[in-house]
Amino acid sequence: MLGLTIEVACETLFTHLSSGTAARELARDMGSREIKSPEGLPETPAAYDGVSNPVHSKKLGIYFLESDNRRMAFGRGYTGGTTPVNIHGKPIPDLSKTGGWIAALFIFGNEMAERMAYFGLSVNMVAFMFYIMHRPFTSSSNAVNNFLGISQASSVLGGFLADAYLGRYWTIAIFTTIYLAGLTGITLCATMNIFMPDQGQCDQLSLLLGNCEPAKSWQMLYLNTVLYVTGFGAAGIRPCVSSFGADQFDERGENYKSHLDRFFNFFYLSVTIGAIVAFTLVVYIQMKHGWGSAFGSLAIAMGLSNMLFFVGTPLYRHRLPGGSPLTRVAQVLVAAFRKRKASFSSSDLIGLYEVPGKRSAIKGSGKIAHTDDFRCLDKAALQLKEDGVDSSPWRLCTVTQVEEVKILIKLVPIPACTIMLNLILTEYLTLSVQQAYTLNTHLGHLKLPVTSMPVFPCLSIFLILSLYYSVFVPIFRRITGHPRGASQLQRIGIGLAFSILSVAWAAIFERYRRKYAVEHGYEFSFLTPMPNLSAYWLLIQYCLIGIAEVFCIVGLLEFLYEEAPDAMKSIGSAYAALAGGIGCFAASILNSIVKSVTGNPDKRQQSWLSQNINTGRFEYFYWLLTVLSAINFCAFLYSARRYEYRAEQKFGIQEVVTNKQNTPARG
Repeated sequence: MLGLTIEVACETLFTHLSSGTAARELARDMGSREIKSPEGLPETPAAYDGVSNPVHSKKLGIYFLESDNRRMAFGRGYTGGTTPVNIHGKPIPDLSKTGGWIAALFIFGNEMAERMAYFGLSVNMVAFMFYIMHRPFTSSSNAVNNFLGISQASSVLGGFLADAYLGRYWTIAIFTTIYLAGLTGITLCATMNIFMPDQGQCDQLSLLLGNCEPAKSWQMLYLNTVLYVTGFGAAGIRPCVSSFGADQFDERGENYKSHLDRFFNFFYLSVTIGAIVAFTLVVYIQMKHGWGSAFGSLAIAMGLSNMLFFVGTPLYRHRLPGGSPLTRVAQVLVAAFRKRKASFSSSDLIGLYEVPGKRSAIKGSGKIAHTDDFRCLDKAALQLKEDGVDSSPWRLCTVTQVEEVKILIKLVPIPACTIMLNLILTEYLTLSVQQAYTLNTHLGHLKLPVTSMPVFPCLSIFLILSLYYSVFVPIFRRITGHPRGASQLQRIGIGLAFSILSVAWAAIFERYRRKYAVEHGYEFSFLTPMPNLSAYWLLIQYCLIGIAEVFCIVGLLEFLYEEAPDAMKSIGSAYAALAGGIGCFAASILNSIVKSVTGNPDKRQQSWLSQNINTGRFEYFYWLLTVLSAINFCAFLYSARRYEYRAEQKFGIQEVVTNKQNTPARG
């Protein structure tokens, strides 16, 4: 009966459009950026929470035609669009027995171990390559930066696989196994002498002069291979763990927003705990028991977290993968290009295409309301007479499919503005360690290892996250009036502002540190600590960057999860990891450019980033980062001011719908 009724409605519409009156009405209405359905066909607005009459055409932002004549390649009619299912893909009869904070705790453990390994390698691998593999600091830091970049940039692949085919659970399961294999390979490299150059004739003086036997090419090939395998393993963890954890909460629940806000804060708290363990316990193991034991402890932690993750399997809520998101994006671009010459005022125009009912044609996704952004992409959803009743999705896409692409495009500027923060974080992991080697790291009678210095930003993050709801939220609520203290974009902006302060202080202190070293005869002793200059002056820049990381990264993760399309949550989360990866690669590129431009070996002119930090000019480099960060902050303010939250768009649509329903029907 429903199919017959819609078929009659389509025939009526075709007949009406064949008259010149309807075509002229369409042309006139397009001047006001709306596509109007003909007067002869009644319309019912498509409210997200209302019950609609399936006989009538519906309104989503602007008027368009819904047709049941064509089946999308991805199928249609999935229960509830975003309804959670069990591991077998079946609807969960009793949600109270799954998900929630208990399920999230099992997921936290996996992320904690991954970040413990990530930071443990990032801070120890530079020293391992320098002291054991006898590689220069420069090439060692670049290799680690590339590892950090691969582990984050490859997250796009993991997000794609999760959203398209595997789902988040199986993506995490597969890639954590790859990660564990890489860590095992690194442990073997640090344990078996065959993978290391001869250490017998290498003392500290030989190391400084570069006279130690360097690692053979095949030894470095093996190390780089297992290192990058480990980085590749993170591809399926980074974009999926935060999204999979957020999936455990019922979006229809009364306190969903509050739970989601707290989840992302606790999620980053687990990340911070993993980093603290890496910078303290793992460093201690390395000093007492050697490199093999240190890297082995990371592998053991990852293995235990994998077991914990699998134990929680019966408790997890899953989202069905929605088919290839890249295919859907490609279909929209191809369809829009093929209809690029079609006019919105054409007499052949029927309307914007969408499937009927509240469910979208995309598995795991609800419908998305039409917006006026990127109007050129709307042509992919223009249904013309020539399209017929069974048009290919490469020629005619639904409004929801088009809006997915628009959302992905609109999201890009925000994570792009966090690339600079990730670049600074990457530089701190290597440059601040070089600074710490020249400073006194004693705290009373306790001597803190240089490689443990990055623990201080983590401690500041831990403290801020612990006090966030009791201290920061009430203060910011009074200032902003926002119920959660600050909006997601405001938190990102606060973080970027603190990153500028951090790198500016780093430049000021480095100028003082270098001047002190030159005046007190340490100019050529860059691995000798100066007893009267404490390394704890670095805590100021560490604490400032810790504050920046809390506000910016946590706000970004929550922002991307809430704003990304339903069937592209992992891709949305991958944006944050991709920004981190680009930041790491950008750090390597920037380092190479600065060394090339500021150094001249022929004239014996040291570069700003000389291996001897006391003859280099690190403060100039920090000032360069300060200027770039300020420019980036201005770009963020512009992007954030132009961005409109999806929740606001939905509210506006529902408000229009309510007004329409309260307005008497026209004659």
